[in-house]
Amino acid sequence: MNRYPLWKYLLLIVFVLFGLIYALPNFFGEAPALQITGSEGTPVTASTISEVRESLQQTHIPFVSIAKNTNGLLVVRFASVPEQLKAKVVVQSQLGNGYVVAQNLLGLTPKWLGAIGAQPMKLGLDLRGGMHFLLQVDVDSVIQKQQKENIRNFAKTLRKANLRYAGITVDKAGSLLIKFRSETVRNTAQSTLQRDYPNYAITALTQDGGSYLRVLMSPVAVAQLRNYTMSQTLTVLRNRIDALGVAEPHISQQGLDRAVVELPGIQDMALAKQMLGGNATLEFHLVDSQHDVQSAVAGMVPAGSTLYYMTDGEPILLKTQAVLTGKAISFASAGFDQSGQPSVNLRLSGSEVSNFSRVTADNVGQRLAIVYIDIKKTPHTVKGKTVYVAHTVRRVISAPVIQSALGNSFQINHISSTQESQKLAILLKSGASPAVTYPIQERTVGPSLGATNIQHGIISVLAGFVLIVLFMAFYYRLMGLIADLALLMNVIFIVAIMSVIGVTLTLPGIAGIVLTMGMAVDANVLIFERIREELHNGSTIQAAIHSGYARAFATIVDANVTTLIVAVALFALGSGSVQGFAVTLIVGLLTSMVTAIMGTRAIVNLIYGNRSVKKLSIGMK
Repeated sequence: MNRYPLWKYLLLIVFVLFGLIYALPNFFGEAPALQITGSEGTPVTASTISEVRESLQQTHIPFVSIAKNTNGLLVVRFASVPEQLKAKVVVQSQLGNGYVVAQNLLGLTPKWLGAIGAQPMKLGLDLRGGMHFLLQVDVDSVIQKQQKENIRNFAKTLRKANLRYAGITVDKAGSLLIKFRSETVRNTAQSTLQRDYPNYAITALTQDGGSYLRVLMSPVAVAQLRNYTMSQTLTVLRNRIDALGVAEPHISQQGLDRAVVELPGIQDMALAKQMLGGNATLEFHLVDSQHDVQSAVAGMVPAGSTLYYMTDGEPILLKTQAVLTGKAISFASAGFDQSGQPSVNLRLSGSEVSNFSRVTADNVGQRLAIVYIDIKKTPHTVKGKTVYVAHTVRRVISAPVIQSALGNSFQINHISSTQESQKLAILLKSGASPAVTYPIQERTVGPSLGATNIQHGIISVLAGFVLIVLFMAFYYRLMGLIADLALLMNVIFIVAIMSVIGVTLTLPGIAGIVLTMGMAVDANVLIFERIREELHNGSTIQAAIHSGYARAFATIVDANVTTLIVAVALFALGSGSVQGFAVTLIVGLLTSMVTAIMGTRAIVNLIYGNRSVKKLSIGMK
């Protein structure tokens, strides 16, 4: 009685080794660091490294190391957060606005652990630090744009049906007013439009002696367009953030026209802001080589042409009509050309490709300009209120000579830097957002605050653990110490599993660990009390141990299953911090079934099983 077969002990040993190895990376911690990247294509060179090193040495700020990483970014590591914070001010002042200096945390996990896939838990925004954005999505402009397109669509439909109208205007309420010369034509047009556009409310009215149709998008159609715009915008944001490599970002809709984005442990804050607020696309224009550029700069721009400027400020005259727009770009990736310079590889699809191939074939030897277009919104204070005004940024990033007819895939060369090519590729590959997005609120959680939260969380876990250990050891003696050992392994298993599956740990998640500890030891309390009851009833020690585990098992399973149902419901219906709490609770419940039942039973069997025992150390009088 009370013996485990060898395979169960071997299985438990495997579990313990797994838990210890994959929980180990979390004990190495992270080092505070500064990450330095060039803005607007400014490269990080050897002279940049020298400037940073000299500025730190002159201000007597110690640093552990300084080097470029595999991504070409300059990383300076420090021994403490105060040194990191001081260094940021000094380095940013030394390098100026041409560089972005961001605070980050670098993992110190040994390479041999990383080789077997053992990585520390991902930490949430409240623990690791990062950025919180509240983005405004300009859905109203999409609805207005749809109204303008409606004018063309309705006009085309009426002309196709040979129904003459006197004009189409938009009133103050945003409705389309279509004027007709007679009621007969108006009534026929009403029937035609209602048949072709069922999502619009079309009503006939007479005013100022004229016959009109008022066309207005139905509330259902407006809601559908709004929902579609928000859904597509969130998809584009996710694609861009995935390309940045941010671990466990949180992206959600807030209200009708806002989005919340949380980026824990962001590696390049400036780039993140550009990606989230970027609405970039490309247009391809032929260069106007027949007219003088300087005359255009002086104000004499010829008809059919538009004055642009290159990235370096050089003026260039382009044909106004675009030969290709960003809508035709189906894929984009950063790379290098034959000379090793940064480039962007494009793949095209759609109806514009054939015309693009024909135009480039007809203009071999001429220059083709690639125009980068981005819509930005800047805040302005009007009568005490912040108003965001949209403005379009256009610049020519390259104007190469057409060597041959271009098909559905080609390469953009002469990109200023690797960072610029990567940024452009991300924006183009993720697709243009259907609506302009711009940050109206941003909040940075510094690594120092995250470290404080981690410290407080660890203290809470340790305090709860120590109190439980003391109580169990005092009240149940040796059996209590066995439960304490199982509780320690339960915490290790939770950390290991969350590290392996990539769950993000947050402050509510730490609260879930503390709660799980109490619930895990509660299973042993039920078992031990059952053993005590059996001993009081006159059972032998071996029989009491066997009955205690066997009869308490059903009660423990029932209690854990009901709690598990609630935890799953919290995860399914909750969001953000609630989900973090639920995930930790679910993992803890599952691991406690192994440690509190199978683990303690194995140790009890080793100590008391298969032998004659006269006394059981379980705290009985």
